[in-house]
Amino acid sequence: MYNVREFTDQFKMVELKNENNRSWVHICPQRGGIVTSFGVGGTELFYLDKATFYDESANIRGGNPILFPVCGQFIDGQYELNGVVYKMNNHGVARNKAWDVIDMKADEEKASVTLRLRSDEETKAAYPFDFELVFEYILTGNELVIEQKYINHSDAKMPMYAGFHPYFATKEKDLAYDTDATSYLDYNDMLEKPYEGHINLAPLVESVALLNTKRRQISFQPPEYDQPITLEYGDIFTNIQIWSVQGKDFVCVEPWMARTYAMNTGEGLIHLEPHQTLKTFLTIRYGNKA
Repeated sequence: MYNVREFTDQFKMVELKNENNRSWVHICPQRGGIVTSFGVGGTELFYLDKATFYDESANIRGGNPILFPVCGQFIDGQYELNGVVYKMNNHGVARNKAWDVIDMKADEEKASVTLRLRSDEETKAAYPFDFELVFEYILTGNELVIEQKYINHSDAKMPMYAGFHPYFATKEKDLAYDTDATSYLDYNDMLEKPYEGHINLAPLVESVALLNTKRRQISFQPPEYDQPITLEYGDIFTNIQIWSVQGKDFVCVEPWMARTYAMNTGEGLIHLEPHQTLKTFLTIRYGNKA
């Protein structure tokens, strides 16, 4: 039923596939361990700008980029730690590094690939910690599950707030989101506004952040889809960003561990203890839970 294979699309890729329900996941370890494609029942869920994918100097617009050790931006493009100022690109160091494939397997219930990223001199110039990330991508039924391990090999506490940036393919910017959020922060005018069941991204440039959520789940159904898309995630993902770009056929629904600027402000920042591991997950499902 399930199988896993490698193929080439300019870069070496890994495909997880289930022929029975026509589902698949494509992952590119070399380009930040990104999932470039996820489909169920023959329906592609992700948007991908192939030009940015093929250009190694560009940040990929599309798929599901990995955000670590930060999500979003910095004040003046930098942050201070123990009296030292560091510069880092938006969304961190992991999305632009090549990850190692450490395991691939398939059985009657699922197909999976496990990737690993370890810190090096380049990452330490922006983020002075010895870290290791181990992500297992699992295709099972109508779900993509990402099991995550964030490991601090340093002797000091490691500040971080990781997340994901999935681009869902749709032309519709005004969507209803099934969430228990009561309000949202509009980064376009920095005002908190009541959440009234839908958000129209069409006139917006910056993202919005859903606030006061307790349920770690959000669902939505663009008009192009026959079934809803649902994201479920670990308790540590306390923030959901929603964002799009005018004229581009996508909406991003992004689970983050804290809001942007957390490395500057400290608000919601996680401090992983020395030699400890943080484990969590993200599930993206198309249709009802099996």
